[in-house]
Amino acid sequence: MLELGYQQALEQKQILSQKMIQSAEILQMDVQELEEYIQKQALENPLIDLEEMEKGISGFLYGTEKHENGENEDLKRKLEWLNHADEQNRLYYAQEYEESEEKTPWNFAMEENSLEDFLMSQLVMLADTEEDRECLEFLVCSLDSKGYLKEDTWALAQEMKIPHSRLEKYLKILQSVEPAGVGAQNVSQCLMIQLERMRESGFIDEELFEHVSRMVEQHLEELGKRRFAQVAEQMGITVEQVDVCYRVIQKLNPIPGNSFSSRETLRYIKPDVTVVKFEDYFEILVNDMNTPKITFNQYYLRMMNQDSSKEVQEYIKNKYQQAQWMQHCVEERGSTLRKVTREIVSIQQEFFENPNGKRVPMNLQTIANRLEIHESTVSRTIRNKFLQCSRGVFPLNYFFVKGVAEAPGGPVTPEDLKQKIMEVIGRENKRKPLSDQKISEELKKMGIEISRRTIAKYRGELMIADASGRKEFV
Repeated sequence: MLELGYQQALEQKQILSQKMIQSAEILQMDVQELEEYIQKQALENPLIDLEEMEKGISGFLYGTEKHENGENEDLKRKLEWLNHADEQNRLYYAQEYEESEEKTPWNFAMEENSLEDFLMSQLVMLADTEEDRECLEFLVCSLDSKGYLKEDTWALAQEMKIPHSRLEKYLKILQSVEPAGVGAQNVSQCLMIQLERMRESGFIDEELFEHVSRMVEQHLEELGKRRFAQVAEQMGITVEQVDVCYRVIQKLNPIPGNSFSSRETLRYIKPDVTVVKFEDYFEILVNDMNTPKITFNQYYLRMMNQDSSKEVQEYIKNKYQQAQWMQHCVEERGSTLRKVTREIVSIQQEFFENPNGKRVPMNLQTIANRLEIHESTVSRTIRNKFLQCSRGVFPLNYFFVKGVAEAPGGPVTPEDLKQKIMEVIGRENKRKPLSDQKISEELKKMGIEISRRTIAKYRGELMIADASGRKEFV
């Protein structure tokens, strides 16, 4: 009997552990993962019926006590919110009532022009025959995401079953359209295509074109390392002339495809929570619009209460408890996400109220202390989740900022430090630019203690060259 009692206690502990694991897993799911998870569980559990319906957005009035339970708001109530919201917020939700059922405000079904579509819209006018159009389309589809044709042209000609000379003709046509440089096979060729157009348009004269094109073809590596004196000596020109040519090259675009969306990487983000700003409070809305509503199969529930066999009743009871627990975890996920977001908005209020508002230092422990929950719970709550507000869509972890230095006004965030670095560099003598150590010393005068290595790190993130790279010779 003692052994039996020990076995029962051990089994209860194991069941509790599984429940806690499931609760943690659901908490850290984003809205899309949650939808897929519920669908999967419905296939495995006969007690679960999914009522496919738009539940709307569950709301919580931050700063008021009207909806303490965070109940789902119906369409009428949502429209009332919109009538009182500012124009910017109204734009976010207008789609919900104007577009078809397949499109929701969370899908961002805005059509983004891909590089392929943009090129073909131009090339279709330059193709004399259907065969020309097909060959040009084949070339377009062979470009990489940067707009380069890295594949061997002889192999492409063989694959297209056309002479290589004909492929070169098509390649010239491709390289004649916008963006300038598309279809190039390397960086030098990409820049040369752009330089040729600048010369044809009269933006640079023949002498400057000759110097710049020679640098592009022969001295790009040295220019990248700012070895102006070496380039000047090899080309037989002055350092000042090299600097002028360098400025022309800086205006060229080495990645012509960088301003277009990629079909391989394009994905839609579904915000898990939305923050709507009203005159005197914020509305915290948890996105459960496409999450199927969990209901219980009445047929199996009746079986559980009827004179079925003990095995059948135990099976149904077990599945019923599993479904109930999953339903509870889903509700807890929404409640916790709403509470965490409310505290984020409270701390980062300047960011949400002011279009140019900055974030303040904040960590997981700050939120955990305010809500009296564990830090790991906060971490799971914000994992892979996105917040939508009037300033755009941001991952929730974007609002957790650590202070990188101390200043008289309080901790300095990375964006504050970057702003200070840009200010110091903006005031420097361009003929004698400041080293990272000198920038550190200038910031120290402002009361900001920061190391040279940290300056170098954030200067690199700002894509600002070091002292030698910023030096001007004229």
